[in-house]
Amino acid sequence: MGNKIDIETLCAEKGLRITEQRRVIAKVIGDSDDHPDVETLHARASAIDSGISIATVYRTVRLFEEAGILDRHDFGDGRSRYEAAPEAHHDHLIDVETGRVIEFVDPELEVLQRQIAERLGFRLVDHRMELYGVAINRKD
Repeated sequence: MGNKIDIETLCAEKGLRITEQRRVIAKVIGDSDDHPDVETLHARASAIDSGISIATVYRTVRLFEEAGILDRHDFGDGRSRYEAAPEAHHDHLIDVETGRVIEFVDPELEVLQRQIAERLGFRLVDHRMELYGVAINRKD
């Protein structure tokens, strides 16, 4: 959360061929502190290499997602947004008025989720939590 992730190294570990354009896109994603959509990724990548098309960005994020390098999120704004797949699990709180995304980890919540799954007869293998809210004391 806020840490730069070396997606190029993850690509090498997964055996993905890394072209120069993929390298640029990987760097842009790894350097992102927000959860950019494809259009934002394209704008950032094409600022570095004007030859990168939006189609290349779409293909690359799909490839990275299928390889487990990227996580895709839909925070209710109709756009798929991306982040490097985190090494450590975290959840998201989305401000529905501004679209701001806050990442958080709550160990008690993680324990409770496992307990609920077990109570319902399951061993939890993964989960994703997205909370949607409105700031109570907004300071604009």
